[in-house]
Parts: sequence; structure tokens; C-alpha cells
Amino acid sequence: MLTAATTNIYVGRQPILDRDNRLYAYELLFRSGQIEQAEFHCDVRATAHVITTVFNELGLERSLGNAFGFVNVSEDMLMSEAIELLPADKIVIELLETIPPSPEVIRRARELVNKGFRLALDDVLILEDAFKPLVEIASVIKIDVLAIAPDALPEIVESFRPYKARLLAEKVDNAEQAQRCRDLGFTYFQGYFFARPSVLSTRTLSAGETTLLRLLGLVMGDAETVEMEPLIKQEPTLLVNLMRVTNSIGNGSSRQISTAREAITLLGRTQLQRWLQLLLFCSQGGGSDPRNPLLSMVATRARTMETLAARLGRKECDPECAFLTGILSLLPALLGVQMNEILDTLAVDDGIRAALTDSSGTLGSLLTLMRNWEEDELGDFVGTLSTVAPLTMDDFNHAASEAMSWAATLGQ
Repeated sequence: MLTAATTNIYVGRQPILDRDNRLYAYELLFRSGQIEQAEFHCDVRATAHVITTVFNELGLERSLGNAFGFVNVSEDMLMSEAIELLPADKIVIELLETIPPSPEVIRRARELVNKGFRLALDDVLILEDAFKPLVEIASVIKIDVLAIAPDALPEIVESFRPYKARLLAEKVDNAEQAQRCRDLGFTYFQGYFFARPSVLSTRTLSAGETTLLRLLGLVMGDAETVEMEPLIKQEPTLLVNLMRVTNSIGNGSSRQISTAREAITLLGRTQLQRWLQLLLFCSQGGGSDPRNPLLSMVATRARTMETLAARLGRKECDPECAFLTGILSLLPALLGVQMNEILDTLAVDDGIRAALTDSSGTLGSLLTLMRNWEEDELGDFVGTLSTVAPLTMDDFNHAASEAMSWAATLGQ
């Protein structure tokens, strides 16, 4: 459990992708304040001690998987010895734009870099002479693309080209913006543009996607195994993956599974349904690669909702329904089709349908809570959390941390 000093800490994260749209890092967001009054403060008010405590108590290093963690630091935090308690091989120290490039700051930054930490400079708008000593030792330069006129961006990018630091475009809102920054030479991109397709009504589902949705519908409808077996057999890759996952689980037996029917029987309906749900996301460019941002996002969303539903109690909210709601909520982004088209394919519970179409009911509140958290909408997050009592910030932080850790292991 978190200590009394840290129970009101909001812990969020935002994905940072590389040029191939793979996860490179997460920016970890720590904000302090009294949740009851929605008095959030930016993290310059949080001490380095609190951040290191929350980081260790929630196991955030484990939840990063193979990704790095960017942590904003104020000048006081930079100077604090407590910041050195964070794992240097996993953490990128992000200097806020409000930190003056004083001799003391430059000396301390060099010291931390020598200790193995990577350095990022936040919200850079122009290359200033006073900041050059920091630019020279930085690994990443974060440029706010929304704060710079589009025609001025190429010149700014060119000014940083002589330095070893990689450029990160932050506040990237859509795929088109990401592509322009990629063409200009940016290496990293921060935002949820990967989960916001531009067109949702013209794409036709592939044969593999259709098969997965049909199988998922059969499992949800409690169909007989004999009805599912032909669908699995017509997709060789699906059959191989099913064998692999069933054999890896073991089910307490040393016997290797050799047929689709055996695999379905031994895996069990609940596990089969969950596997099919996640396989939809694994199948999109990257397999089970944990760097697939949409896979990580949907797994974290679904698992957090499941854990919070269990905390509320089955009479209030079924955990399996919560997990499925989290999965289905991102299928439009994955498949490039409207939610109604997906719901027409699957016979889902009315509560799930209501949550997905108009965010109503307890499931709708949990889904809204996750969206608020992912988008770092603090005020909305507080308001939504208050509607799902008795859930607390402590409950949410632990559920989200466990879910992030679980999501980070999916490709292993």
C-alpha cells in the first residue's frame, strides 16, 4: 500500500513512439494534491522524495517493460540526491523549460549523465546560446510542434542537426502531423495519434480480422467447439498461435496439444475469449511485440477496468464484461471501422453496448475514467472517479500499475 504521504498522487503516462510507430518510452506524470477537492498541482510541487517513493511502491520500473520512462524534474528535484534513487538505465530526466541554465544546473546535469541517466530538454522552441551546454549533453530535445508555426519548424530542426540529441515531436495530434515531422527528421513522437484514424467508414475488414471477430462472437455466444473448429482450421496462423499459447500455458499437463479441438477444450472459454480479444491487436503490424503501442494501450485499459470492476464487486460490475468493454472500445481505431459495425458483428451485453455507444452505466464510467487518465485530463478524471465510489485514487493507481506491468509481459 502507498504511504499516507503519497496516496493522493496521480500517476499517469503518455506514450512516446519511434519512427516505426513502436513504443520507445513513456512520459510518467506525477501530480500531487487532494483528490477530494480536485486540487491538482503540476509536478514541480511534488518533491523528488515523493516521486521516488511512488515509483518504487507502485513498481513502475516493472511496468515500463523494455521502454524508457521520462520523468519531469524541477530545479530543486534536479539538485536532490533522491532523484538518484531512480534506475538510471530506465529513466530519462526531463528538464522543465522553466529551469535556468545556470552553472550549477549544467554541472548537476553533467553529473547525472555521467551516472548513466539520459537527459531530455522539454518544450524547446528555439536553440538559445545559454542552453547549448545542456543541448550538447542531452539525448533528446522535445519540440512542441503546436507552439511553432509550421513554416518555421524546418529551420528549427536544422539548427539542432549538428548535435547528437534526437528530436522528439510532442503534442502530435494526428497521423498526418506525425508524418510531416518524420519527413523533417524527427526520431520520436509523443501523443495518441496512433489511436485516432482519420477515416473510419471506408475500410473493409480483412479475411483474418473477419475470422477473429466471428470466432469471438461464437465464444461469447457459448457456441459448441465443433462450430469453432472449422474457422480456426481455415486460418493456419491462427491455428499455430492457438497451439502455441495452449502449450505454453500447460494446464498442469506435460502432454503437448496437437489439435484445435484439444486446444479449445484445455484452454477454456474464458481464456479463449481473452486470447482472441488480444490477438486482434497482436495481428496488426508487429505480432505480439510489446512495443506495439495499441496492444499496450488496449491491454492496460482492459486489465485496469477489470481490476476496478472486481474492486466494486460483481453485483455492481462484472470484471469480465469490464475487460471486454476495454478491448472493444479500441477496435474502431484498430480496424478502421465504425463501432456500430463491430457491435453488429458481436452479440454483446446491453450494458457493454451502452458503455461503448454513450458511456452510460458503471462500465461507461470506468471506460470514461480510463480515457481521462490516458489523455491526462485531470479535472475530468477527478469528476469521473467520484461517480464510481468507493473507488479511490489509491485503488486506481494500483490497478493501473498492475495492468501496465501485465501489458509489458504480453510479448514475452
